[in-house]
Amino acid sequence: MKKVPDRLSYPLLYLVTDRDLSLGRPLLDVITQAVEGGVNVVQIRDKNLGTRAFIEEALTIQAFLKTKGIPLLINDRVDVALAIEADGAHIGQGDMPYPLARKLLGPQAIIGLSVDTYDELLQAEDFDVDYLGIGPVFPTSTKTDHKGFFWGIEGLRWAREHSRHRLIAIGGINETNASDVAKTGVDGIAVVSAIVSASNPKEVAIRLRRVFS
Repeated sequence: MKKVPDRLSYPLLYLVTDRDLSLGRPLLDVITQAVEGGVNVVQIRDKNLGTRAFIEEALTIQAFLKTKGIPLLINDRVDVALAIEADGAHIGQGDMPYPLARKLLGPQAIIGLSVDTYDELLQAEDFDVDYLGIGPVFPTSTKTDHKGFFWGIEGLRWAREHSRHRLIAIGGINETNASDVAKTGVDGIAVVSAIVSASNPKEVAIRLRRVFS
């Protein structure tokens, strides 16, 4: 099994961006506050931004994160990850196949893969991914292509028992349920609206990080 890069520090408090939920604030402002609160990996996700604008914004965010030693991952867009020499990418089941993404990005890239069902998790055991994104755990408005299935707490326990990979739980996780999620043995949590839509992203990040301490 491939060794997880040292620059990916666990447990993870993983921020996934969403421009539409950021209350009109620039993403960099939200990310800066979140990092101050303990976020230690950031994924840029934007389904609607054109390639040039995506690259320009990603470069600005990357410059900031490099000063903090925090990895930047690009959602779906392996081409953008390559163009800016990001730390890696996160891909879903309908995106570029994992073996091809690994070939293009190279052995040192951090690559995460979403698994939405039990079968997908078991199939991923054949891959040398750096982590699996398990979700959605709970109902969430930020992910609508979830096939009508939610992992729930018991599903996360099952995933922990059946996977050799690092597991990052995502989907509907917030301050009210993060502690229960952490107790399942996952290696971190990924959040979107819990931080992006918070009036004080730093304070929310601080409280979410405490569930793993």
